Order: sequence, then structure tokens, then C-alpha cells
Amino acid sequence: MNISVVIPLLNEEESLQELYAWIARVMEANQYTYEVLFIDDGSTDRSWEIIDKLSTQHTQVKGIRFLQNYGKSQALHAGFDIANGDVVITMDADLQDSPDEIPELFSLITEKGFDLVSGWKKKRYDSVISKNIPSKLFNWAARKTSGLKLNDFNCGLKAYKNVVIKNVDVYGEMHRYIPVLAKNAGFSNIGEKVVQHQARKYGKTKFGYDRFINGFLDLITIWFLSKFGKRPMHLFGALGVLMFMIGFAAAAYIGGMKLYKLAYDMPTILVTDNPWFYISLTTMMIGTQLFLAGFLGEIILRSRRDKDHYKISETTNTNA
Repeated sequence: MNISVVIPLLNEEESLQELYAWIARVMEANQYTYEVLFIDDGSTDRSWEIIDKLSTQHTQVKGIRFLQNYGKSQALHAGFDIANGDVVITMDADLQDSPDEIPELFSLITEKGFDLVSGWKKKRYDSVISKNIPSKLFNWAARKTSGLKLNDFNCGLKAYKNVVIKNVDVYGEMHRYIPVLAKNAGFSNIGEKVVQHQARKYGKTKFGYDRFINGFLDLITIWFLSKFGKRPMHLFGALGVLMFMIGFAAAAYIGGMKLYKLAYDMPTILVTDNPWFYISLTTMMIGTQLFLAGFLGEIILRSRRDKDHYKISETTNTNA
């Protein structure tokens, strides 16, 4: 199979039939073999009913329905898990991503040898204040921390080699930084393509202002994992040992000075009356805790990761 199109969605009943018809026209015009995977992330409208109907009419359509809203990352994870195409295309269901971009994205993967190609919505039709400016800040911060020279990390329109999506674990809200996850997994040939962005035709955006805070927190997590995710002991253990040694040296100095003054009949105070003694003890305790954090992190990394990020209530045509 040439292409799998993975489409996460939430309450997009108005656009689904139009989106599939558009995708089908592009695929048939280019004679691609394909599948379209709709991942219903707990919609409360008629989205699943429409997906179910499309899957009975077209063998290329497959659907997964979540019991509740788990988030875009979990929806992508579920779609990636069953995608069979040599090239996997992701796009949003709101018709703001154009299926006409698929042939060139497919060519960049199959002929140019890219592992991942990320779309760049150079000209956007979103609100300047609520989306454009925050997106620019996110992308600037992501470039600085990841080293990837992409202009639009969060564009929903992307193309991947199948091997990439099978080796990238998208969880939490990390869908914004899939190119960074791919780079950390060892896929270095990552490119970018300017894509057409269209004004929303139906409904309204599902993203609120909380996504900006979550985005920055996720970026910090990605940076930390890329630096110390495989060896947490290198950070926590080193800091813990350093703080413990500083605290121990300070406590030893305080005790030594106490003994020295007693030996020469010099005036002195109880060790427990010295505030620096408690500071040194606190430093040793914090150092011990940091060391244990690194040790526990190493143990967790050696344990099997729990991949049950969501619960599925229904599927349709996934074995076709």
C-alpha cells in the first residue's frame, strides 16, 4: 500500500464526507493505493455515524472511536499503530489542510529520501493574537532547544516513512513536537514544505489558551528527555552526589571546629545551635533525594513502558 492518511478528529461532522471525497479524488488521480484512518477522539456529534457509513461504502476507510476525549496525541498513536502504508500522511479534519499537497509530500519521502516532511503554513488564516503570535514563539523556542530548523513544528499536515511512526511514541500532548521525537529516535533526514492553509469552513477551533502553557511545558519535557531521558542518573545522580558532598564537607568542618575549640579551651557553642549545621544537613538530604530520583529513573527506564494511553469503544473496517 502506498499511503495511509491518519486523521484525528473531534466533532467535525460537517467536514468528514467532503474531506474524504477530496482525498479520494487526489489518490485516484495519482493512482495511489491508500487507506484513510479516521480517529474519533470522543466526538459528541454525528462524526462516528458518518465514519461508520463511509467505511461501509468505501473499503479504504477505517475508523477508531475512543470512549472519551483523550487528546490528539493519543489519537495519532492509535492511527500510527494500525497504519499500513509505506508513507503515512497526517492531516486535520477541519479542511484547513489541503489533500492536494499529498502527491508532493509522497514524492519527498519516496524519491528525495526524507524520513519526515513537516508542513509549513507560511500564510495563515488564523487569528493573529490567539494563534499566529503564540505559534511563532513556540516555533522559535522549539528551534532553539531541539536544533531542528523548522518553521512550523505544530502543522498537522506531515508525511512520514512508515518506519518512523512505528518507532516514535506519541503520548501526553507531544504531537506538537513529533519532529523532535523523530530526531531523538535517530531519524535525522527531516525536511519542510510550504503548504496551503485554508480558512476554517465549518465549526470552530477546538484549542483554547491553555494549549500555550501546555506547549511550553511539553517543550521543556522534550528538551529534558532528549538530554537526560536515557540516563537520568547522569543528571540527578551527579547533582545528588555534589550536593551531598558539599553538605557533608560543611558538617565535617563544623564538627571539626567544635573539637578544635574544645581542645584549646576556646569559647564555643553547641553544634545544634549553629544554623549552618542544619543547612548542611538539609543539603545532604536534598542530595540523597536527587540521587534516589536518578536511581529510580534508571529502574523505570528498564521497566516495560505502559502503552495503554486510551480505551477504544468501537472500530470499523480496521482489518480490511
